[in-house]
Parts: sequence; structure tokens; C-alpha cells
Amino acid sequence: MADDRQEITNSHAHTQGPLKHPSDEHPSDLAAREWLDHVYQGDHAPQLTWRAVITGMAIGGVMSISNLYVGLKTGWGLGVTITACIIAFAVFKVLEVLVPAYRDRPFSLLENYTMSSAASAAGYMSSAGLVSALPALYLTTGRLLAWWEIGLWLGAISMLGVFMAIPLKRQLINIDQLPFPSGIATAETLRSMHSHSGDAAGKARSLFAAGVVGALVAAWRDGMAALPARFHSFAFPEKFPLFPGVNGRGLLDKYTIGVEGSMIMVAAGAIMGIRVGTSMLVGSVICYGVIGPVLVREAIVEPGYRGIVSWTLWPATAMMVSSGLLSFALRWRTVARAFRGFASVFSGAPSVTDPLSHVEVPVSWFVVGAGASGLACMVLGHWLFGITWWMGLVAVLVTFLLSIVAARATGETDITPIGAMGKITQLLYGVLAPSSITINLMTASVTSGAASHAADLLTDLKSGYLLGGNPRKQTISQLFGVIAGTVISVPAYLFVVQRAPEKLTSGELPAPAARVWAGVAQLLAKGIDALPLGAVTAIAVGAALGVVLTLLEEFAPVRYRKWLPSTTGLGIAGVIPAFNAISMFSGALLAWCVRRISAQTDEKYTIAVSSGLIAGESLMAVAITLLSELLRD
Repeated sequence: MADDRQEITNSHAHTQGPLKHPSDEHPSDLAAREWLDHVYQGDHAPQLTWRAVITGMAIGGVMSISNLYVGLKTGWGLGVTITACIIAFAVFKVLEVLVPAYRDRPFSLLENYTMSSAASAAGYMSSAGLVSALPALYLTTGRLLAWWEIGLWLGAISMLGVFMAIPLKRQLINIDQLPFPSGIATAETLRSMHSHSGDAAGKARSLFAAGVVGALVAAWRDGMAALPARFHSFAFPEKFPLFPGVNGRGLLDKYTIGVEGSMIMVAAGAIMGIRVGTSMLVGSVICYGVIGPVLVREAIVEPGYRGIVSWTLWPATAMMVSSGLLSFALRWRTVARAFRGFASVFSGAPSVTDPLSHVEVPVSWFVVGAGASGLACMVLGHWLFGITWWMGLVAVLVTFLLSIVAARATGETDITPIGAMGKITQLLYGVLAPSSITINLMTASVTSGAASHAADLLTDLKSGYLLGGNPRKQTISQLFGVIAGTVISVPAYLFVVQRAPEKLTSGELPAPAARVWAGVAQLLAKGIDALPLGAVTAIAVGAALGVVLTLLEEFAPVRYRKWLPSTTGLGIAGVIPAFNAISMFSGALLAWCVRRISAQTDEKYTIAVSSGLIAGESLMAVAITLLSELLRD
């Protein structure tokens, strides 16, 4: 096509219908007209262009590989949207220098924001099950899915989440004006970059430089190890032992106590913050420095990561599940507002002439899209996993209800409780299908995956609302992102996981989220008799600790809450090696020190440098794995 800023969809006529006296209009219509007159950038502002969508698909697809790798190592998903905006801004600034046509048609703010929607949809594809339900299915049943099975399943779940967000947008963003803090942060970042390019250029340079450093670390460590044996002594060590024993690696071999030779964990800790990082350090000391030696001495478990985690998994899981479910219950007002707000979408005072009818996504898209993708989930669930039709329908309906709650929680707190949403579905199917681990896992993956994508789209739509973008066009961009994430992340999953599934739950790929999912499914299916010695008592203690910490975080005086440990951090420490937790604490401590010295330096560099390190090392590690496999074949 001649112009790479050509709109993918045709613009709609900017009509507002017959004029009415202001006193005759519904308050929501008055607010809508105010937004149209003073914020909306117009139907013809370049936004949904081919270059914006393709750039978002490419950046998000690459970042989906990074998030997959990091998720399998830490159980956390890292931010995509702002990083993608910085990368796209830098790329097009370079193109403007090199290509004269781009100087005449610079990459606009609205194009960048539309790009970020496609990027985030692709980048968060791991949340649809690649780091949780699918590896948990292998851990519990030994089943590995074909590429087309994974692709169809992830695509259907993710599309369902996108369409479920459509009827919620007006209520949560236009009417309730929920903050969606990440959406506000993205809008502010975009405004800053496109009006003051100096700071943006500095962030971009630091991100790319850190990416090069991360890639070099991975090449030194994994690349050398992939060469013939005579080069192995020159490789960067995978782990550094702390307090080595007689053989130089005593505590590392027995209790995983050391530091990982990776920048990913350090960078991830810098992003997570000092509270979570410290909590993970405390949790790892308890699990591997106190409980682990006792378990080994009493011959309850074998020394090493796999042996110790087979026991610590249970109290850690119980703590995270009890905390997540109690936090959800304590937000009952949010739940009530969510359903009350959704009801008002259909039963509120009607508008004679809808000012936003040509801008907002029509309800017909929701009906057709959610119906088709929900039916696809039911058909695929029955075909691939033996989920009966009525159970599949229940899963879709429950997913819709829980997505409403998750979306409002994200809007109010910036936290999407997809873990709690998945656990609620697991508990439900523990009753409906108590003997089937497969049904338990895969129905829960529908809930968590769809809730994640619904919340992601609404966060992006909040940015667009503040910047004056077109929500219909942004939703289309989100759908393109789902396609890109599926096409790119599925082959990455096959190479990272299914080429050597025995690495799952090893120190290399501990897969903590999958362990939690698998643990809940096994407990519901097999009962407590299958647990190791002492695990039942540990589960009770862990669950009680999760309840106590959650109640303290909710009701303790605000000035004391920052000193409370993170329940998630403590729990995750029980399902990853100690050297992961120690490395993440190191990164969190470093970032905290930088923040104490200079808040401006922290704001400018911490996220950018950390994101670059993670992206560079994880992508290089995956590339080396792929190259090794090709050379071996």
C-alpha cells in the first residue's frame, strides 16, 4: 500500500444526532459530549495504521517470548506496555533520521498508543496458560499438547477475554472513571515521549544498552556451554555457591543456597520492589535454610531442589490460595459494584441519541465475538480435554462473571487477581469433576486467561480515553495482538518446554505457577492421603499464615503495612530455588538504594534498564536453545 499510515478501518462520520436541550440529556451523555468536544482527537487522526499494528505485533510477539521465559523461572509476568512504547518510539525516531518519508509522516502519539495495545495483548499471552495450566497438565498427567492444540486453545481463551471487556468499558471507564493506574502511567509516558523527546531518548538508549548486556551474559553462559567440552571452562557460571562445602558446592547442591549466574532474576527483583524481594529472601531462608535441612535429616525428602520443593510446595500453595481467596472475599463491595455496574449497561436510562455510537465498540461485537469464542472454548474443551458440554458452558459463564470482578479490581487497585480467579474455578470443578485433574486445570485456564486479557484491554482503553483515541480501533488492534502472541509464543513454548519437559520444576525452569496449579488440582483429585509426611500440618499453618497476613494488610494502620511481608513473595519462595530468590532480593535492594539516592534516576532508568536486561538475556537464551536444536538435527 502506498501510505503506511493508511487506516485499517474506514472512518465513521462524526455525527452526534439532533441537538437537544442540555437539561434533557442524561448525565452520561453530557460527559460523553464533553469528552468528544475536548479530548477526542477526531475520526481522521492517524491511529489504527498498518505500521502501528505491525510494529505492535512484532514487539509484543518478541516480548511474549521474554515473558514466557521469565514466567517459567519466576512465576511473575512483567510489564509490556510501557516498554513497548519506548521501543517503538526509539525505532521510529531512527527511521525518521534514515528515511525521508518518515520525517514527513512521524509516528504519532495515537499510533504509539494503538501499537501498545497490540503489543500488550501479544506480550501477555503467557498468562493464558503457557506458564500455568499447560505445564501443570504435563506435571500431573504427563500429557504434552501439539502446537495446533495449544494455538487453538490459547487463541480462543484470549479472544474470549477481549470480547468480554467490550460491555464493561463504558461503565468502568466513562461513567465510574476508575483510575486503572497502569493505563494512566502509559498515557503519561506517551505524552512525555511525544512532547519531550530528550527523556524518552535516554530511556530508549538505556533499555537497548541493557538489552545488549543481557544478551552478552546469556551468550557467555549458554553459548559457551553449547560448544565442545574444551570450551566449557570459559563459560560464565550458571550458579555461584554461598558458603561452599568440602566439595565447593555443598549448600548449593543440597539446599540451592547460592546466586544464579543470570541478570534476569536481578532485573526482575528490581521491578518487583523491596517489599516483595525481601519477602522472597525471608521465605527462601525459612524453606531452604530451616525446613529443608530438617526434612533431609529426617529422611522425609531427598536433598536438592526437587526433593525439598516436593514438600515446601504444599504450605506455600496453601498460603497463596488462602490469601488470594480471602482478598477476593474482602473486596465484596468491588464485586457488588462490578455486577451492579454491568447491569446498568443494559438497564440504565436510555439515550435517545448516543453521542459515542460511532466511536465505542458496538454491543453486537460483544454478542457475536463472545458467543463465537465461548463456543470455541466449549468445542475445544470437549474435543481436546474431554470436558462435557454442560461443564464447558458453566466454565464460560463463570469466566464471564469472574472477568467482571477482575476488571473492576484492576481498575481500582491495578492488580488483576487472575490467580484467585483460577483457584475459584479449580475449587468449583473440584466439586463438579472431583476425579479429573485435566478438567480442573483446563477450565481454570479459561477463567484466568480470559480475565487477564479483559483487564489488559480495559487498561489500554483507559490510556486511550485519556489521550482521546478511538476505542473501536484500539479493540481491533488488541485482536491483532492476540493473533501475533499466539503465532509467536506457541513455537517458543515448544522449544523452551516441550523439547525437554524434564527441565520443568528443575532449578533451570522451576515453573512456580505451574507447581501451584498442579498442587491444587492434585489435592482436589487425590485427597490429603497422597501428601508427604507432615504436609497436612504444613498446609494448615500456611493457610492460617496467609489469612493472618491478608487481614493485617487490610486492617492494620497504614504506616505499618509497608513492614508486612508480601504473602505472594513468601509463597513463591517456597516453589523456586533459593538462588532465584536471593538474586531477586539483590536486584530489589539495588533498586531501593538507587531510589533512596535519587528518585529521578530511579524513575528514568530502573524500569528501562531492568526491562532491557530481561529482554536481552531471555531472548538470547531462547535463540541459543533454538540454534543448538537446529545444529543437533
